[in-house]
Amino acid sequence: MSTEQLAHPSGALAGNVVRFARVLRAAGLPVGPGRVLDGVRALAEIDVTRGADFYWALHAVFVSRREQHDLFDQAFRLFFRPPERVDPLLAALLPQAPPRPPNVSRRVLEAFSSRRAETRPKEREVEHDAVLTYSDLETLRKKDFEGMTVEELRRAREAIARLRLPVPDVATRRLVLDPRGPRLDLRATLRAMARGGGDVALRFRRPARRPPPIVSLCDISGSMERYTRVLLHFLHAVTSDRPRVQTFLFGTRVTNVTRQIRHRDVDQALAGVGGAASDWGGGTRIGKCLEEFNRRWSRRVLGQGAVVLLITDGLDRDVAAGLGREMERLHKSCRRLVWLNPLLRFDGFEPRAAGVRAMLPHVDEHRPTHNLESLEGVLAALRGGVRAPERRARP
Repeated sequence: MSTEQLAHPSGALAGNVVRFARVLRAAGLPVGPGRVLDGVRALAEIDVTRGADFYWALHAVFVSRREQHDLFDQAFRLFFRPPERVDPLLAALLPQAPPRPPNVSRRVLEAFSSRRAETRPKEREVEHDAVLTYSDLETLRKKDFEGMTVEELRRAREAIARLRLPVPDVATRRLVLDPRGPRLDLRATLRAMARGGGDVALRFRRPARRPPPIVSLCDISGSMERYTRVLLHFLHAVTSDRPRVQTFLFGTRVTNVTRQIRHRDVDQALAGVGGAASDWGGGTRIGKCLEEFNRRWSRRVLGQGAVVLLITDGLDRDVAAGLGREMERLHKSCRRLVWLNPLLRFDGFEPRAAGVRAMLPHVDEHRPTHNLESLEGVLAALRGGVRAPERRARP
Protein backbone atom coordinates (compact mmCIF):
# COMPACT_ATOMS: atom_id res chain seq x y z
CA MET A 1 0.00 0.00 0.00
CA SER A 2 1.48 3.33 -1.06
CA THR A 3 1.58 6.56 0.90
CA GLU A 4 -0.94 8.13 -1.51
CA GLN A 5 -3.40 5.32 -0.83
CA LEU A 6 -2.97 5.73 2.90
CA ALA A 7 -3.72 9.41 2.63
CA HIS A 8 -6.76 8.49 0.47
CA PRO A 9 -8.28 11.32 -1.59
CA SER A 10 -6.44 14.24 -0.03
CA GLY A 11 -5.84 15.89 3.28
CA ALA A 12 -4.18 14.95 6.55
CA LEU A 13 -3.99 11.38 7.75
CA ALA A 14 -5.85 12.27 10.95
CA GLY A 15 -8.79 13.55 8.92
CA ASN A 16 -8.96 10.26 7.03
CA VAL A 17 -8.98 8.36 10.30
CA VAL A 18 -11.97 10.46 11.41
CA ARG A 19 -13.79 9.73 8.14
CA PHE A 20 -12.97 6.04 8.41
CA ALA A 21 -14.33 6.00 11.97
CA ARG A 22 -17.61 7.51 10.67
CA VAL A 23 -17.88 4.66 8.16
CA LEU A 24 -17.34 2.08 10.91
CA ARG A 25 -19.93 3.80 13.10
CA ALA A 26 -22.45 3.79 10.26
CA ALA A 27 -21.75 0.09 9.71
CA GLY A 28 -22.64 -0.67 13.32
CA LEU A 29 -19.33 -0.66 15.22
CA PRO A 30 -19.27 1.25 18.55
CA VAL A 31 -16.64 3.82 17.55
CA GLY A 32 -16.59 7.01 19.62
CA PRO A 33 -14.35 10.09 19.78
CA GLY A 34 -12.05 8.41 22.28
CA ARG A 35 -11.23 5.59 19.91
CA VAL A 36 -10.61 8.04 17.09
CA LEU A 37 -8.03 9.85 19.19
CA ASP A 38 -6.47 6.51 20.14
CA GLY A 39 -6.27 5.60 16.46
CA VAL A 40 -4.48 8.83 15.58
CA ARG A 41 -2.02 8.30 18.46
CA ALA A 42 -1.41 4.69 17.38
CA LEU A 43 -0.56 5.77 13.83
CA ALA A 44 1.90 8.31 15.21
CA GLU A 45 3.89 5.44 16.76
CA ILE A 46 4.29 3.34 13.58
CA ASP A 47 5.54 3.64 10.02
CA VAL A 48 2.32 4.33 8.09
CA THR A 49 4.00 3.37 4.80
CA ARG A 50 3.90 -0.27 5.92
CA GLY A 51 0.43 -1.50 5.07
CA ALA A 52 0.30 -4.35 7.59
CA ASP A 53 1.30 -2.12 10.50
CA PHE A 54 -1.21 0.51 9.42
CA TYR A 55 -4.00 -2.08 9.20
CA TRP A 56 -3.37 -3.77 12.55
CA ALA A 57 -2.84 -0.49 14.41
CA LEU A 58 -6.36 0.63 13.49
CA HIS A 59 -7.67 -2.89 14.02
CA ALA A 60 -6.37 -2.93 17.59
CA VAL A 61 -8.15 0.34 18.34
CA PHE A 62 -11.48 -0.05 16.56
CA VAL A 63 -12.18 -3.80 16.96
CA SER A 64 -13.10 -5.00 20.43
CA ARG A 65 -14.97 -8.26 19.66
CA ARG A 66 -14.31 -11.13 17.28
CA GLU A 67 -17.55 -10.68 15.31
CA GLN A 68 -16.51 -7.10 14.41
CA HIS A 69 -13.43 -8.24 12.46
CA ASP A 70 -15.17 -8.92 9.14
CA LEU A 71 -16.92 -5.52 9.08
CA PHE A 72 -13.67 -3.73 9.87
CA ASP A 73 -11.74 -5.68 7.24
CA GLN A 74 -14.30 -4.97 4.51
CA ALA A 75 -14.60 -1.29 5.44
CA PHE A 76 -10.81 -0.85 5.57
CA ARG A 77 -10.19 -2.41 2.16
CA LEU A 78 -13.03 -0.41 0.64
CA PHE A 79 -12.00 2.91 2.20
CA PHE A 80 -8.25 2.72 1.59
CA ARG A 81 -8.32 1.82 -2.09
CA PRO A 82 -8.02 4.02 -5.19
CA PRO A 83 -11.20 6.09 -5.68
CA GLU A 84 -11.67 4.89 -9.26
CA ARG A 85 -12.22 1.35 -7.97
CA VAL A 86 -14.88 2.37 -5.45
CA ASP A 87 -17.65 3.58 -7.76
CA PRO A 88 -18.32 0.14 -9.32
CA LEU A 89 -18.84 -1.24 -5.83
CA LEU A 90 -21.26 1.52 -4.90
CA ALA A 91 -23.21 0.89 -8.11
CA ALA A 92 -24.37 -2.40 -6.60
CA LEU A 93 -26.56 -0.44 -4.17
CA LEU A 94 -28.60 1.24 -6.89
CA PRO A 95 -32.03 -0.16 -7.89
CA GLN A 96 -32.00 -2.95 -10.52
CA ALA A 97 -28.25 -3.32 -10.19
CA PRO A 98 -26.39 -6.66 -10.36
CA PRO A 99 -25.63 -8.44 -7.07
CA ARG A 100 -23.13 -6.73 -4.85
CA PRO A 101 -19.48 -7.79 -5.09
CA PRO A 102 -18.47 -10.87 -3.10
CA ASN A 103 -16.83 -10.51 0.32
CA VAL A 104 -18.38 -7.05 0.85
CA SER A 105 -21.47 -6.84 3.07
CA ARG A 106 -24.32 -4.50 2.26
CA ARG A 107 -23.93 -2.79 5.65
CA VAL A 108 -20.40 -1.68 4.73
CA LEU A 109 -21.44 -0.53 1.26
CA GLU A 110 -24.32 1.53 2.66
CA ALA A 111 -22.12 3.05 5.36
CA PHE A 112 -19.51 3.99 2.75
CA SER A 113 -22.07 5.39 0.33
CA SER A 114 -23.68 7.53 3.04
CA ARG A 115 -20.27 9.02 3.86
CA ARG A 116 -19.67 9.85 0.20
CA ALA A 117 -23.15 11.36 -0.12
CA GLU A 118 -22.32 13.84 2.66
CA THR A 119 -19.32 15.19 0.73
CA ARG A 120 -20.77 14.96 -2.79
CA PRO A 121 -21.73 18.26 -4.53
CA LYS A 122 -25.35 19.32 -4.29
CA GLU A 123 -26.11 18.74 -7.97
CA ARG A 124 -25.17 15.06 -7.66
CA GLU A 125 -27.00 14.26 -4.45
CA VAL A 126 -30.02 12.92 -6.32
CA GLU A 127 -27.88 10.28 -8.01
CA HIS A 128 -27.70 8.09 -4.91
CA ASP A 129 -30.95 9.23 -3.32
CA ALA A 130 -32.51 5.76 -3.82
CA VAL A 131 -29.83 4.22 -1.62
CA LEU A 132 -31.05 5.97 1.47
CA THR A 133 -34.71 5.05 1.03
CA TYR A 134 -36.25 2.17 2.98
CA SER A 135 -39.39 0.11 2.75
CA ASP A 136 -42.62 1.11 4.42
CA LEU A 137 -43.83 -0.44 7.63
CA GLU A 138 -45.81 -3.22 5.95
CA THR A 139 -42.83 -4.36 3.91
CA LEU A 140 -40.57 -4.06 6.94
CA ARG A 141 -42.86 -6.38 8.93
CA LYS A 142 -42.46 -9.11 6.31
CA LYS A 143 -38.74 -8.72 5.66
CA ASP A 144 -36.32 -11.29 7.05
CA PHE A 145 -34.01 -10.02 9.81
CA GLU A 146 -31.03 -11.52 7.97
CA GLY A 147 -31.70 -9.49 4.82
CA MET A 148 -32.32 -6.14 6.50
CA THR A 149 -30.09 -3.15 5.98
CA VAL A 150 -28.59 -1.13 8.83
CA GLU A 151 -31.42 1.41 8.70
CA GLU A 152 -34.09 -1.29 8.55
CA LEU A 153 -32.52 -3.12 11.48
CA ARG A 154 -32.59 0.09 13.47
CA ARG A 155 -36.28 0.58 12.73
CA ALA A 156 -36.99 -3.09 13.51
CA ARG A 157 -35.25 -2.80 16.88
CA GLU A 158 -37.31 0.28 17.69
CA ALA A 159 -40.50 -1.61 16.83
CA ILE A 160 -39.40 -4.64 18.85
CA ALA A 161 -38.63 -2.46 21.88
CA ARG A 162 -42.29 -1.37 21.91
CA LEU A 163 -43.62 -4.95 21.98
CA ARG A 164 -44.86 -6.44 25.23
CA LEU A 165 -45.10 -10.12 26.12
CA PRO A 166 -48.84 -10.77 26.66
CA VAL A 167 -48.56 -13.76 29.00
CA PRO A 168 -51.53 -13.46 31.43
CA ASP A 169 -51.17 -13.81 35.18
CA VAL A 170 -51.60 -17.20 36.81
CA ALA A 171 -53.06 -18.19 40.17
CA THR A 172 -50.63 -18.93 43.01
CA ARG A 173 -50.96 -20.72 46.33
CA ARG A 174 -50.85 -17.47 48.26
CA LEU A 175 -54.29 -16.21 49.33
CA VAL A 176 -55.40 -12.57 49.56
CA LEU A 177 -58.52 -10.97 51.05
CA ASP A 178 -61.43 -10.60 48.64
CA PRO A 179 -65.08 -9.79 49.60
CA ARG A 180 -66.27 -12.13 46.86
CA GLY A 181 -63.60 -14.79 47.27
CA PRO A 182 -64.48 -18.48 47.16
CA ARG A 183 -62.81 -19.37 50.48
CA LEU A 184 -63.79 -18.37 54.00
CA ASP A 185 -60.94 -16.82 56.00
CA LEU A 186 -61.71 -18.05 59.50
CA ARG A 187 -58.92 -16.14 61.24
CA ALA A 188 -59.79 -12.82 59.63
CA THR A 189 -63.47 -13.44 60.44
CA LEU A 190 -62.72 -14.07 64.14
CA ARG A 191 -60.52 -10.95 64.35
CA ALA A 192 -63.26 -8.84 62.76
CA MET A 193 -65.86 -10.25 65.18
CA ALA A 194 -63.59 -9.50 68.16
CA ARG A 195 -63.15 -5.91 67.01
CA GLY A 196 -66.89 -5.52 66.39
CA GLY A 197 -68.05 -6.83 69.75
CA GLY A 198 -69.23 -10.21 68.51
CA ASP A 199 -71.07 -9.11 65.38
CA VAL A 200 -70.68 -11.60 62.55
CA ALA A 201 -68.44 -10.17 59.81
CA LEU A 202 -67.39 -12.82 57.36
CA ARG A 203 -64.07 -12.46 55.53
CA PHE A 204 -63.17 -14.33 52.35
CA ARG A 205 -60.00 -15.03 50.43
CA ARG A 206 -59.00 -15.92 46.88
CA PRO A 207 -55.75 -17.14 45.28
CA ALA A 208 -53.39 -14.32 44.40
CA ARG A 209 -52.44 -13.89 40.75
CA ARG A 210 -49.05 -12.84 39.44
CA PRO A 211 -47.11 -13.04 36.17
CA PRO A 212 -45.44 -16.42 35.62
CA PRO A 213 -41.65 -16.57 35.31
CA ILE A 214 -40.31 -16.20 31.77
CA VAL A 215 -37.15 -18.16 30.89
CA SER A 216 -35.53 -17.69 27.49
CA LEU A 217 -32.86 -19.99 26.07
CA CYS A 218 -31.17 -18.32 23.07
CA ASP A 219 -28.93 -20.10 20.58
CA ILE A 220 -25.88 -17.96 19.66
CA SER A 221 -24.28 -20.31 17.13
CA GLY A 222 -23.16 -19.06 13.73
CA SER A 223 -26.45 -19.89 12.02
CA MET A 224 -28.51 -18.13 14.72
CA GLU A 225 -26.31 -15.17 15.62
CA ARG A 226 -28.11 -12.56 13.46
CA TYR A 227 -31.57 -13.53 14.73
CA THR A 228 -30.50 -13.82 18.36
CA ARG A 229 -28.99 -10.32 18.37
CA VAL A 230 -32.28 -8.85 17.15
CA LEU A 231 -34.41 -10.87 19.56
CA LEU A 232 -32.22 -9.82 22.49
CA HIS A 233 -33.71 -6.34 22.03
CA PHE A 234 -37.13 -7.88 22.59
CA LEU A 235 -35.93 -9.78 25.67
CA HIS A 236 -34.46 -6.54 27.04
CA ALA A 237 -37.86 -4.86 26.66
CA VAL A 238 -39.56 -7.84 28.34
CA THR A 239 -37.06 -7.78 31.21
CA SER A 240 -37.72 -4.08 31.77
CA ASP A 241 -41.50 -4.56 31.62
CA ARG A 242 -42.07 -7.77 33.63
CA PRO A 243 -40.68 -9.26 36.84
CA ARG A 244 -38.99 -12.65 37.04
CA VAL A 245 -37.47 -12.85 33.56
CA GLN A 246 -34.37 -15.04 33.13
CA THR A 247 -32.21 -15.07 29.99
CA PHE A 248 -29.66 -17.73 29.05
CA LEU A 249 -27.40 -18.03 26.01
CA PHE A 250 -26.06 -21.32 24.72
CA GLY A 251 -23.77 -22.47 21.94
CA THR A 252 -21.23 -24.89 23.26
CA ARG A 253 -21.98 -23.96 26.90
CA VAL A 254 -24.74 -22.25 28.90
CA THR A 255 -24.27 -18.63 30.01
CA ASN A 256 -26.64 -16.80 32.35
CA VAL A 257 -26.90 -13.18 31.14
CA THR A 258 -29.90 -12.14 33.25
CA ARG A 259 -27.89 -9.62 35.27
CA GLN A 260 -26.33 -8.03 32.16
CA ILE A 261 -29.59 -7.68 30.22
CA ARG A 262 -31.32 -5.93 33.14
CA HIS A 263 -29.32 -2.76 32.53
CA ARG A 264 -31.64 0.16 31.79
CA ASP A 265 -29.74 1.25 28.66
CA VAL A 266 -30.21 -1.29 25.86
CA ASP A 267 -26.80 -0.61 24.24
CA GLN A 268 -24.91 -1.15 27.48
CA ALA A 269 -27.06 -4.18 28.26
CA LEU A 270 -26.26 -5.85 24.94
CA ALA A 271 -22.60 -4.91 25.26
CA GLY A 272 -22.54 -6.68 28.63
CA VAL A 273 -24.31 -9.70 27.15
CA GLY A 274 -21.77 -9.89 24.32
CA GLY A 275 -18.89 -9.73 26.77
CA ALA A 276 -20.35 -12.42 29.05
CA ALA A 277 -20.67 -15.10 26.34
CA SER A 278 -17.41 -16.37 24.86
CA ASP A 279 -18.91 -18.81 22.33
CA TRP A 280 -20.63 -16.36 19.96
CA GLY A 281 -20.81 -17.57 16.37
CA GLY A 282 -19.41 -21.03 17.07
CA GLY A 283 -20.94 -24.49 16.88
CA THR A 284 -24.04 -25.78 18.65
CA ARG A 285 -24.32 -28.55 21.23
CA ILE A 286 -27.99 -28.32 22.10
CA GLY A 287 -28.19 -31.65 23.92
CA LYS A 288 -25.19 -30.95 26.16
CA CYS A 289 -26.34 -27.40 26.86
CA LEU A 290 -29.86 -28.50 27.81
CA GLU A 291 -28.35 -31.16 30.05
CA GLU A 292 -26.27 -28.49 31.79
CA PHE A 293 -29.30 -26.19 32.11
CA ASN A 294 -31.51 -28.96 33.54
CA ARG A 295 -28.83 -29.97 36.01
CA ARG A 296 -27.71 -26.50 37.20
CA TRP A 297 -30.59 -24.08 36.61
CA SER A 298 -33.86 -25.95 36.17
CA ARG A 299 -34.90 -26.08 39.82
CA ARG A 300 -33.85 -22.48 40.41
CA VAL A 301 -35.74 -20.74 37.59
CA LEU A 302 -38.50 -23.10 36.39
CA GLY A 303 -40.61 -23.06 39.55
CA GLN A 304 -44.14 -21.64 39.84
CA GLY A 305 -45.20 -22.51 36.30
CA ALA A 306 -42.51 -20.87 34.19
CA VAL A 307 -42.94 -20.29 30.44
CA VAL A 308 -39.84 -21.24 28.43
CA LEU A 309 -38.93 -19.55 25.11
CA LEU A 310 -36.44 -21.76 23.26
CA ILE A 311 -34.84 -19.79 20.39
CA THR A 312 -32.86 -22.10 18.10
CA ASP A 313 -32.87 -23.69 14.65
CA GLY A 314 -32.43 -27.20 16.07
CA LEU A 315 -29.22 -27.91 14.15
CA ASP A 316 -27.08 -29.82 16.65
CA ARG A 317 -23.39 -30.48 16.08
CA ASP A 318 -23.53 -33.62 18.24
CA VAL A 319 -26.25 -35.17 16.01
CA ALA A 320 -28.88 -34.85 18.74
CA ALA A 321 -27.04 -37.03 21.28
CA GLY A 322 -29.37 -37.20 24.31
CA LEU A 323 -31.38 -34.24 23.01
CA GLY A 324 -34.77 -35.97 23.17
CA ARG A 325 -34.27 -36.98 26.79
CA GLU A 326 -33.23 -33.47 27.86
CA MET A 327 -36.10 -31.87 25.92
CA GLU A 328 -38.56 -34.20 27.66
CA ARG A 329 -37.20 -33.22 31.05
CA LEU A 330 -37.35 -29.53 30.17
CA HIS A 331 -40.93 -29.92 28.90
CA LYS A 332 -42.06 -31.57 32.13
CA SER A 333 -40.37 -28.91 34.27
CA CYS A 334 -42.20 -25.88 32.85
CA ARG A 335 -45.78 -24.82 32.27
CA ARG A 336 -45.36 -24.15 28.56
CA LEU A 337 -42.47 -24.67 26.15
CA VAL A 338 -42.47 -22.45 23.03
CA TRP A 339 -39.91 -23.16 20.31
CA LEU A 340 -39.04 -20.14 18.12
CA ASN A 341 -37.38 -21.45 14.96
CA PRO A 342 -36.19 -19.14 12.11
CA LEU A 343 -36.06 -22.14 9.73
CA LEU A 344 -39.85 -22.11 9.59
CA ARG A 345 -39.58 -19.09 7.28
CA PHE A 346 -39.20 -21.58 4.42
CA ASP A 347 -42.50 -22.80 2.99
CA GLY A 348 -41.12 -26.26 2.31
CA PHE A 349 -39.63 -26.78 5.75
CA GLU A 350 -39.48 -30.45 6.79
CA PRO A 351 -38.06 -31.85 10.06
CA ARG A 352 -35.25 -33.80 8.45
CA ALA A 353 -32.44 -32.87 10.83
CA ALA A 354 -31.97 -35.26 13.74
CA GLY A 355 -32.06 -32.42 16.25
CA VAL A 356 -35.35 -31.07 14.93
CA ARG A 357 -36.96 -34.53 15.00
CA ALA A 358 -35.80 -35.07 18.57
CA MET A 359 -37.18 -31.73 19.79
CA LEU A 360 -40.56 -31.56 18.06
CA PRO A 361 -42.45 -34.09 20.24
CA HIS A 362 -41.69 -32.10 23.40
CA VAL A 363 -42.84 -28.55 22.55
CA ASP A 364 -46.25 -26.92 22.98
CA GLU A 365 -45.73 -24.28 20.26
CA HIS A 366 -43.41 -24.36 17.23
CA ARG A 367 -43.41 -20.98 15.51
CA PRO A 368 -41.22 -18.95 13.13
CA THR A 369 -39.37 -15.89 14.36
CA HIS A 370 -37.53 -14.45 11.36
CA ASN A 371 -39.31 -11.09 10.98
CA LEU A 372 -41.59 -8.67 12.79
CA GLU A 373 -44.75 -10.32 11.49
CA SER A 374 -43.77 -13.75 12.81
CA LEU A 375 -42.80 -12.24 16.17
CA GLU A 376 -46.23 -10.62 16.41
CA GLY A 377 -47.73 -14.05 15.69
CA VAL A 378 -45.83 -15.51 18.63
CA LEU A 379 -47.19 -12.80 20.93
CA ALA A 380 -50.72 -13.47 19.66
CA ALA A 381 -50.33 -17.18 20.46
CA LEU A 382 -49.04 -16.45 23.97
CA ARG A 383 -51.94 -14.07 24.55
CA GLY A 384 -54.27 -17.08 24.51
CA GLY A 385 -53.20 -18.13 27.99
CA VAL A 386 -50.58 -20.23 29.75
CA ARG A 387 -52.78 -23.07 30.97
CA ALA A 388 -50.69 -26.17 31.52
CA PRO A 389 -51.10 -28.30 28.37
CA GLU A 390 -51.75 -32.01 28.28
CA ARG A 391 -48.44 -33.84 28.37
CA ARG A 392 -47.88 -36.02 25.34
CA ALA A 393 -46.18 -39.36 25.46
CA ARG A 394 -42.75 -39.51 23.89
CA PRO A 395 -42.97 -41.31 20.53
